[in-house]
Formats: sequence, structure tokens, C-alpha cells
Amino acid sequence: MKSEDLRDLAIKVLDEMKGIDIVTMDVRTLTSITDYMVICTGRSTRHVKALADSVAVKAKEQQAPLVRTEGGRESEWVLVDLGDVVVHVMLASTRSFYSLEDLWEPVKELREHKS
Repeated sequence: MKSEDLRDLAIKVLDEMKGIDIVTMDVRTLTSITDYMVICTGRSTRHVKALADSVAVKAKEQQAPLVRTEGGRESEWVLVDLGDVVVHVMLASTRSFYSLEDLWEPVKELREHKS
């Protein structure tokens, strides 16, 4: 599965599950870790977990070669690693505190707002 297809799948699932402020960043020129980062906010810890779980389930259904999750226990910030796409789902307070978008300042102009 191409990284663009994984990115689009993640965005679609997050949008369908009413994820808030979905942002994607193309980081291919900045890191070899991943191609795209997707960041999304959930309304509650339960919503954050449901968003992340849904992305993981749909990716597995599409035979994504790698699907791992981290942070599901507390669910303030759940990371879904799809290899070429890393999805960060967070509570608003956690997203504001860590400000991942600002850490990737060089890609501000490459961001695609999807919600």
C-alpha cells in the first residue's frame, strides 16, 4: 500500500469518526522515519482511543504491512504507526502542550488542512 493511500485512509477514518482539526504534514524531505504525519484531536480519552483504534482496524483490513499503536492505556495521546504514515491522536490540552505542528516548523507551508 502506497504511503499516500495510507495517509488518505487515515484521514478518511478520522473524519468519519468526527476527529477534530485533522492536519497532515509531508515530512519526506525532513526525515527518513516516515513520509507523512497526521495529527488529530479527540473530544475525550474515550474518543481519542476510538479514533486511533478505528485507524488501526481499517489499516489492517486493507492489509497495511505495519500497524502498531502506543499510548492506548491512558489515551491522552495515542500514536498509530503505519510505517510510512504516523498518526497522532490527542486530547486538545495534550496537543496544545506538545505542539507537534510547531516542532515541524519547516513544513508549515506543506501542511494540508483536512477538516
